[in-house]
Amino acid sequence: MYYVYFLASRRYGTIYIGVTNNLGKRLAEHRAGKGSKFVRQYGVLRLVYVESFERPDEAIAREKQLKKWNRDWKIRLIETDNPEWRDLSELIV
Repeated sequence: MYYVYFLASRRYGTIYIGVTNNLGKRLAEHRAGKGSKFVRQYGVLRLVYVESFERPDEAIAREKQLKKWNRDWKIRLIETDNPEWRDLSELIV
């Protein structure tokens, strides 16, 4: 399984979009400061949105699409499933 995920610094804060095939491991890397320099610099650690895909090419294409979206569209997408911007990382097994 492959995942496109959004991390946020806080509600309506800085947003980071990434793709991975192991979401739990990637979140641990980010939180240990070993992930993206952007995440480390801006404290973007709250998992607020996730989409899953069977194939890596689908996930990568979706990530690229989402990165081109304007900020308001990204916020609406997050709030569709997670209106309170809760940290969803506890749902990751």
